[in-house]
Amino acid sequence: MTDLDLRYPIGRFQRPAAPPAPFERMAMIDRFAALPSAMRQALDGLTEAQLDTPYRDGGWTVRQVAHHLPDSHMNAYIRVKLALTETHPTIKPYDEVAWAQLPDVSKTPVSNALGLLDALHGRFVTLWRTMGDAEFGRPLKHPDSGDMRVDTLLALYAWHGDHHVAHITHLRARNGW
Repeated sequence: MTDLDLRYPIGRFQRPAAPPAPFERMAMIDRFAALPSAMRQALDGLTEAQLDTPYRDGGWTVRQVAHHLPDSHMNAYIRVKLALTETHPTIKPYDEVAWAQLPDVSKTPVSNALGLLDALHGRFVTLWRTMGDAEFGRPLKHPDSGDMRVDTLLALYAWHGDHHVAHITHLRARNGW
């Protein structure tokens, strides 16, 4: 694999050109719901040294990826709730690289990240599954990415989970773990 492939093992996120059909949304929600289990399986049996191995040269360690997912998805959850309760909110970006370097990432077991991901996805999936067309169509603005709809966030975060699980599973396959 090339470095670009290692960085985007399932390809780059493709923003949907049109709002997804209800059955497409349900498939994305199912992928999103499966993430905690997929991440737990990807991390199963890894040693501390393996957790501290970057998934590619210059990339995050497996531990950083594990903690990044709940950090990122907490931000996503708040963004969706803002879009559902405010009129076209501008959401706040965050410096994910700086977050990955904080001591709660290096000093906290990945089991804590998995527990947080379980709880967060439990609530998030309940919210996703109870939303209708009007809620999925609510607008929000990201200062860097521009205007989007809530269903775009669903597509993004369904991809995001698969993307990071693939970082770990591809590393494991390359290293024979």
